[in-house]
Amino acid sequence: MRRNDRHSRYDNVDFTAPWKRQAPAPEVAADAGLVVEEADTGFCGAVVRCEKTAEGPTVTLEDRFGKHRVFPLTPRGFLLEGRPVTLVRPRRAASPQPPRRTASGSVAVPGARARVARAGRIYVEGRHDAELVERVWGDDLRVEGVVVEYLEGVDDLPAVVERFGPSEDARLGVLVDHLVPGSKESRIAEAVGGEHVLVVGHPFVDVWAAVKPASLGIDRWPDVPRGQDWKTGVCRALGWPPNTGAAWQRVLAAVHSYRDLEPELLGPVERLIDHVTVGGPTG
Repeated sequence: MRRNDRHSRYDNVDFTAPWKRQAPAPEVAADAGLVVEEADTGFCGAVVRCEKTAEGPTVTLEDRFGKHRVFPLTPRGFLLEGRPVTLVRPRRAASPQPPRRTASGSVAVPGARARVARAGRIYVEGRHDAELVERVWGDDLRVEGVVVEYLEGVDDLPAVVERFGPSEDARLGVLVDHLVPGSKESRIAEAVGGEHVLVVGHPFVDVWAAVKPASLGIDRWPDVPRGQDWKTGVCRALGWPPNTGAAWQRVLAAVHSYRDLEPELLGPVERLIDHVTVGGPTG
């Protein structure tokens, strides 16, 4: 037997020590809408399409903000529900399907369970404000592991911040009702704000007005004279029964997605979610 023939028996043998070998990752078809995380960059998004290029097969992911990134289909290149997988092109090429969206417009994560709660928190002033945030951003908050707490009044905010003890790993976000320059609310917000505390607000006299009038089938929110309770005045002007609790349920029922809300509320809430989820571990 020639020397070259004798050594050819070992050409395909892996001499790596068993404890150093990586377990083979399962192959998963990169079907449109599948939500994965790219292992090296941490970019998380839904599969938009798979393509065959000169450099090899690639996958395009879309994150919750609509940003697209293209990655090569490398072995163990992605995480699915926290576990390494090897994405492969679907056996049957199908036309790209847009991923399902949550009420906030983010990419929905199919079958996702609520994440373990982060140390960071979001406080929302006002029960109606908190219910509206839950209605539109609830799915996103559960996936991100963000807990929303009810803040009864802005006067309680300094004590809440002191008790919470914000830090890099436990960021605090606060949504304040009717936050306008020169108001008492703005002075308190400035006093407690800092690197790990973000206080934002909306300019509406009440969060009801953050709902687009067209979603309720009205031309505009009525003007209520100063000194009158705004909610009661709205009910009177619109001919609704004088029951503000029932009226709020009517307003809330008209909200199906972010499209039913004014941008002046959308922006602040998205900022709070981004602030709380930057680098904070779950706890």
